[in-house]
Amino acid sequence: MIISTSFVYAQESPITVQTDDNNYDEGDTIVVSGKVNTKIAGVDVVLQLFREGNMLEIAQIKVAQDGTFSHTILAEGPLWTNSGTILVRASYEVAGGTIAETEFSYTPKSEVVTTTTNFEVDAGSHGTFDVEYSIKGGEVEDMVVESENFALAISINSTDEGSITLELPREFIGAEKQDGKDEKFIILISSPDNPNGIEADYEEAPVHSDHRTITINFEQGDTDILIIGTYVVPEFGTIAMIVLLVGIMTAIILTRNKFQIKI
Repeated sequence: MIISTSFVYAQESPITVQTDDNNYDEGDTIVVSGKVNTKIAGVDVVLQLFREGNMLEIAQIKVAQDGTFSHTILAEGPLWTNSGTILVRASYEVAGGTIAETEFSYTPKSEVVTTTTNFEVDAGSHGTFDVEYSIKGGEVEDMVVESENFALAISINSTDEGSITLELPREFIGAEKQDGKDEKFIILISSPDNPNGIEADYEEAPVHSDHRTITINFEQGDTDILIIGTYVVPEFGTIAMIVLLVGIMTAIILTRNKFQIKI
């Protein structure tokens, strides 16, 4: 009996199987898990992965007391050089054998699209500044300065899980301690499910005097990345002061006109 994943949770199936994602790139770790309805002592789950009928992987997996099983696979090696749809088959050889299947998409490094370019960011009265970036798994739609948050806001269209590497010029954005040494940036990633953002980690390349290079991972469906530092150009304080001065001057002019006496 073969059970497709579309029926796995609709009824009490003898065995279920799923992966932790629907898309993988070369070098990713694939986590396959599932559950058997009735555990039989001494019987293991046999896991097989196929692409176009060719077997990529086979493993024999022990079943836990609660009927669950799990296995990790590293997507690399001579059998993982071609892209395509990978069939995952889990079989539990009881009463003639029961099979559950699921699928995922796979892309080797040679076919992973990485975009590297510059984005011109508006810096108000300071003109513009360029942020060099590389992104895979999506595309950058916009970058804007959020002066009130000392932040750079990046809008992305994430078609898959991926990462973005940014070269942030110290002249325009940074995070520093009081002694002038580098401080960690705060990274918030937003999505339709988490519009307020979730704090995320990042990796940083060796220190450079002119810029800081950071890499941020994101998930499919993420829409915005906010990089918060301790300063950004133009600074909010300067803008606020200009707005305040303009407001005061306007008020003075209006007051003078109001009380001006014509002779």
